[in-house]
Amino acid sequence: MASARAAFARQAWGDAHALLSAAAPDLGPEDLERLAVAAYLVGLDDESTAAWERAHGAWARLGEADRAARCAGWLGLGLLLRGEVARAGGWFARATRLLDEAGLDSASRGYLQVPAALEALERGDVAAAEDLADAAVATARRFDDPDLLALGVLTRGEAALARGDTATGMRLLDEVMVAVTAGEVAPVPAGIVYCAVVDACMRVSDLRRAAEWTGAFGSWCAAQPDLVPYRGQCLVHRSQVLQARGDWAAAEEAAERATHHLAEPAHPALGLALYQRGELHRLRGEATAAERAYRAASAHGREPAPGLALLRLGQGRVAAAVAAVRRMVDEGRGQLGHPQVLAAAVDVLLAAGDVAAARAAADELAGLAGTRELPLLDALAAAATGAVLLAEGEPVAALPRLRGACAGWRALDVPYEEARARLQVGLACRALGDTDAADLEIGAARATFERLAARPDLARLDRLTAGGRPGAGTLTAREREVLRLVATGRTNREIASALVISEHTVGRHLQNIFAKLGLSSRAAATAYAYEHDLA
Repeated sequence: MASARAAFARQAWGDAHALLSAAAPDLGPEDLERLAVAAYLVGLDDESTAAWERAHGAWARLGEADRAARCAGWLGLGLLLRGEVARAGGWFARATRLLDEAGLDSASRGYLQVPAALEALERGDVAAAEDLADAAVATARRFDDPDLLALGVLTRGEAALARGDTATGMRLLDEVMVAVTAGEVAPVPAGIVYCAVVDACMRVSDLRRAAEWTGAFGSWCAAQPDLVPYRGQCLVHRSQVLQARGDWAAAEEAAERATHHLAEPAHPALGLALYQRGELHRLRGEATAAERAYRAASAHGREPAPGLALLRLGQGRVAAAVAAVRRMVDEGRGQLGHPQVLAAAVDVLLAAGDVAAARAAADELAGLAGTRELPLLDALAAAATGAVLLAEGEPVAALPRLRGACAGWRALDVPYEEARARLQVGLACRALGDTDAADLEIGAARATFERLAARPDLARLDRLTAGGRPGAGTLTAREREVLRLVATGRTNREIASALVISEHTVGRHLQNIFAKLGLSSRAAATAYAYEHDLA
C-alpha cells in the first residue's frame, strides 16, 4: 500500500489507480478516498463514484460524520459536473443531514455552500449566489481549507460576472489562479478552477487573460500525463486562442483532440468543442462540415448561433440569418456572450440592407464595450460602428473607427479580424477617391485571407471590389438604395424625402456612386442599374 500512496503523492494517477484498484477490497476509508480521486483523474467517473460511496459508508460506520459528509459532498460535486443534478442533490442533502444531526460546524458545510451557489446562479438569483459564495469563503478561512477557499473565491467571481461586474469578477478569478498555480490547491479542485477561469475569460472576450491562463492550464495538464477530465475542455479553449492568433491548422487539430477526449462518455463541454469545429469549417468555407458540426453541437446543448447564422449568410440564405440574429439579440441580453452576437448581427443586417437595425446593434455593442474595459470588445465595437457608418454613406466618419479597430486587433494579435477591418478601411478610402490607399489596404486584407485559406472572405472581397475594378459590389447598402431610386427617375429632393436624409447627403452619395462606378451622369447611372439588376 505504501507504493500506491507514494504514486498518489507524486501525482502519477495511472499508477496510483492501478495499485489502489488491485487492493480495493481491503482498502480503508482514506485509501478509498485516494482511489476515488485517482479514478476521477484518469477519467473513470463511475469507478470514482463507487469509491466515494464506499468511503462515505466506511466513515459513517466509524461514526465519523464530518468525513462521511465530506465524501458525500465530493461525490455530489462530481455528479453535478457530469450533469446528474438529481443524484447530486441527493448526496448534498445526505451530507447536510449528517452534519445537522451531529451538530457539526466544519469546512464540510462550505463544500455544500458552493454547489448551492452554483444552483442559485443557474436560476438567475445572483444575490443569493453571492451570499452563499461569501459564506463558503468565510468558512474556508475559519477552518484554513485552501481547496474550499479556491472554490469559494471562484464562485464569488462567477457571481460578479453574472451581475455584470467584469472588473471585480476577473480580479477574483486572477486571485484564485494565483493559489492554483502556486500549488496550494489539490488536483481535483485545481482542475475545476482552471477550466472555469479559462471558460470565463473566453465568455467575457478577455483574450489576453485566456491565452495566459490557457498556457498555464496546458502546462499543468502536461505535468500529469495520466490526467483525463480536464484535457478536453483545455483543448477547446486552446483551439479558440489558436484560431484568434491565426493558426487555424493547429486550432483544428486541438478541436479534434478535444472532441475525442470529451466524447466517451459525453462531457458537458462536448457541445462547445463541436461548435468550435463548426466555426473553423465555416471560416474556411467548408459549409457541409460546418453545418454538421453545428447540428452536433446543438444536440449536445450548445446554441449553434451566431455561427450557424453566419453560415446561412454565406450560403445566401439571408432571411434565415436575419431571423436567427434577431432572435439571439433579443434573447441574449445580459449574457456574457452577447457582444459576439451583436457583432454577428451587424454583419448579417448590413448584408440584408437593414442599416437602421445594424446601427442599433452596433450602438448596443459600443455601450457594452464602454462598460467592460476589454480591448477585444473595444476593437469589436469599433469595427461594427465603422462598418455601419460606411453603409450609411459616411466614409470620413467611418475611417477613424475602422483604423482604431485595425490597431486594436493588431495589438491583440488577431490577424483575421484585422484583415476584415482593413478591407473596410480600403472600401472607405475608395469611397473617398483615394485609390492608392484603398489598394494597399485591400491588398493587405487579401494576403491575410489567402494565408488563412479564408475562402468565404476572399470571395466577399472580390464581390466588394469586383476584382479591383469598379463595380456594384463597391457600393454601400445606402448607395445601392440611392441608385435604385435614381433609376426610377426621382429627383434628389424626392430621394431625400424617401430615405429621410438631406439633399446634401443624397448629392454626396451620388458623387460616390459616380466615382466608384466610373459614371458621369444620372442617365448613365440609370442604365447601369438596369444592366446589373439593381433597379
